Amino acid sequence: MNSSAPSLAVNAEGLVKVFGSNRAVDGIDLVVHPGEIFGVLGPNGAGKTTVLKMLATLIGIDAGQAEIFGYDVRRHPHQVRQLLGVTGQYASVDENLTGRENLWLFARLQRIGSAEARKIADRLLDQFGLTEAANRPLAQFSGGMRRRLDLAASLITRPPLIFLDEPTTGLDPRTRGQMWDTIRELVASGCTLLLTTQYLDEADQLADRIAVIDRGRKVAQGTPDELKSSVGNSTLQLRLTDADDLGTASTVITRATGSEPVLTPEVGAINVALPDADRAAEILIALRDAQVSIASVSVQKPTLDEVFLTLTGHEATPNDDESDDTDALLELSR
Repeated sequence: MNSSAPSLAVNAEGLVKVFGSNRAVDGIDLVVHPGEIFGVLGPNGAGKTTVLKMLATLIGIDAGQAEIFGYDVRRHPHQVRQLLGVTGQYASVDENLTGRENLWLFARLQRIGSAEARKIADRLLDQFGLTEAANRPLAQFSGGMRRRLDLAASLITRPPLIFLDEPTTGLDPRTRGQMWDTIRELVASGCTLLLTTQYLDEADQLADRIAVIDRGRKVAQGTPDELKSSVGNSTLQLRLTDADDLGTASTVITRATGSEPVLTPEVGAINVALPDADRAAEILIALRDAQVSIASVSVQKPTLDEVFLTLTGHEATPNDDESDDTDALLELSR
């Protein structure tokens, strides 16, 4: 750990967290530069929230070390907490208060005077487009409004670093787009964001750099374009007429390209990373000669879906067995 580099918003090396026999985080390194959106991408249960909890001083670091703007997370937890704003997966606002009352209360809990707390509440309500709804009970707020209010509450002290844990979980597409705009505005105003998400399109749209995490380990890192380039310039997507032909097709493609394709046996699908789109014709001819019938075919530029498939061997599908409990994050954000 280079403690002489306080210019880094996050500098973590070899983070490990073990729960019983489960190694939830297994030697993860993260470097986040000021002024960027850094995405941590992976399915539910991959260890994303556990990483945030360790960086936010909410749970101990079993091995490895981390600094936030040069402050050691273990040795200077109070200073670290003063530099952070945290928004968890679920709105942590009080259902019995209005939007304005929630923000005023959170400001008062942070020892801000009553008059100044009212000013801050009004400013944040305006910034997040909630002024008209400021005096409504939260029972009348939509899911998107609650998420925006929760994010506003994490900005009461204007921290330089914000952790957003699954900020658009459960939101409809239109509200997700509005949250994306809000996140971009935060960075434009000088904030640094560490964003966890299971949505590949969200990471692609927002993040300057991305760390891909699977089963507690970081399997890749880079800009979205760098990650896409790592799996080839183009991807040949095939769906076979008969899924029983997958084995034959895989052998034919491996022989033609020198590398194994990614298979999705459940639907008889094959993804083939291509160094150039011209190789697609060669593969199709080889499959025809092997009498493998194809139901559909397309050639596309790589997406983060292909990146995840190639790196992990499975899709980034949310796992119902979510091991990352987010409740403790609310303690820090409030």
